[in-house]
Amino acid sequence: MERRKFIRNTSAGIVAGTALWSNYALANGIITGPELEIGTKKITILHTNDTHSHIEPISGGRNDGRGGVARRAALINTVREENPNTLLLDCGDIFQGTPYFNFYGGELEIKLMSMMGYDAATIGNHDFDNSIDGLYKQLPNASFDFVISNYDFSNTIMDGHIKSRKVIVKDGVRIGLFGVGIQLQGLVDPKMYKETIYNDPIEIAKDQARLLREEDNCDLVICMSHLGYSYRGDKVSDLALAAATSGIDLIIGGHTHTFLDAPEIVKNAIGKEVMVNQVGCYGINLGRIDFYLTEGKIDKGVDVVYEV
Repeated sequence: MERRKFIRNTSAGIVAGTALWSNYALANGIITGPELEIGTKKITILHTNDTHSHIEPISGGRNDGRGGVARRAALINTVREENPNTLLLDCGDIFQGTPYFNFYGGELEIKLMSMMGYDAATIGNHDFDNSIDGLYKQLPNASFDFVISNYDFSNTIMDGHIKSRKVIVKDGVRIGLFGVGIQLQGLVDPKMYKETIYNDPIEIAKDQARLLREEDNCDLVICMSHLGYSYRGDKVSDLALAAATSGIDLIIGGHTHTFLDAPEIVKNAIGKEVMVNQVGCYGINLGRIDFYLTEGKIDKGVDVVYEV
């Protein structure tokens, strides 16, 4: 498909209550997108970030009873039944936050993500909390790829086991993925990430978007980020990345645990619109963005944030 222009028209909302209610609402047409015209293809992106080993629903506090892997899995399955052309992505900090991580070292989290059918994930700073060796140990449990472009693992045990970019084809639509992570120095003990080299995420993102467009002929390009949504000063964030690059359609992020009701729309380096989204933390929300593609263009993206 030749990609000529990107036209976006969004509507956003939150589905309240449990995944069971969300499933009922979705099935009964409370959440709807535009009807597909002949020749239009619909790609659904589901995404999570900063789940931090929260396997069970949250107990206590303002989020009491929310979240939980079982509810998330039920909602994911319902969306896939509605649209088989669905991708499920995670933006890092899978590990650390409950005794499940302390006891199992990340094995349970990765196995459950595999059972839910994640297509790809990027790496957050807390994913080194059991050291780079601990992260490497869990890779065989993943049926999905870890994708990160600005960490150079050449001199580490992870060399050759991480992808810098990935292309997934759904209904003939080529979807390009790449990932960027936060500066580890000063945030993570160097003994945990060892010889991992951090590269400038903006320059890397420019290169990856170009490669995905020009060499891999992608119709959609998605950045999975663990940089953080926004900062004061000159620290690189998702908003800064969006404004400084081109060729990216969607940036889904993590790290700052930012709850957005709808994506932020940013003008990129050549004046085109790019969406930036993040859905909080602990598996409380599941993000959803629908892209509607006709021959030669992206017609519409509809965003929904599900409470799990």
